[in-house]
Amino acid sequence: MGFLTRRDEQATEQMDRPDCDPVLLNNTYRQFRLINAVVAGWRRTWARQIRPVLSTSRTTRLLDVGSGAGDIPRAFLRWAARDGVALEVTAIDPDERAHAYLAALPPAPGFTVRRAHTADLVAEGAEYDVVTSNHVLHHLSATDLASLLTDSEALAGRLAVHSDIARTRLGYPAFSVATLPFPRSFIREDGLTSIRRSYRPEELRAVVPAGWRVEAQRPFRTLLIHRG
Repeated sequence: MGFLTRRDEQATEQMDRPDCDPVLLNNTYRQFRLINAVVAGWRRTWARQIRPVLSTSRTTRLLDVGSGAGDIPRAFLRWAARDGVALEVTAIDPDERAHAYLAALPPAPGFTVRRAHTADLVAEGAEYDVVTSNHVLHHLSATDLASLLTDSEALAGRLAVHSDIARTRLGYPAFSVATLPFPRSFIREDGLTSIRRSYRPEELRAVVPAGWRVEAQRPFRTLLIHRG
């Protein structure tokens, strides 16, 4: 699999195309909850990275960037409730289609949806305790990645955690086979494109600024972490 030797920065996911099939797009959003529960590893990241910085005496404010279908930030609210800590989550996505999907979700206490970029919130002087994202980094150009990290530092008072796929020779065929049962969506096609676009840990270390730590997380994950 020589094509995995380097990041394929030119590959484009179907979901990112403005003229993509809206039915397949909404099916993809609906299927995210299942696929992320299996591959994204956020329950472990919550326990090891996020839960330890949450306050037991006041409400913690968390910003989730590029929230897509909203399954990850809503999971944070469920886990916080189980752990007995107060949490408010703001989910942002600049894509009008993702925002429409998020806005149509059933209301949940402490869950707010906005169509916005992180730069918009910085300009407003917004402050959060924690900033997170899932599968956002590989979408970004070098300039946009730098902007996201600068904004994250400005917005996150305690912790920023950006989780993404790690490009591996084993992960690509494993995902290809595992997602065969996901018809009528972009899950399989875009997931394989995402792997081709994603960083290996050493590649991400080479491009992030000082103060950010890259951690490999099994299986096939990379965490980018900054502590305030």
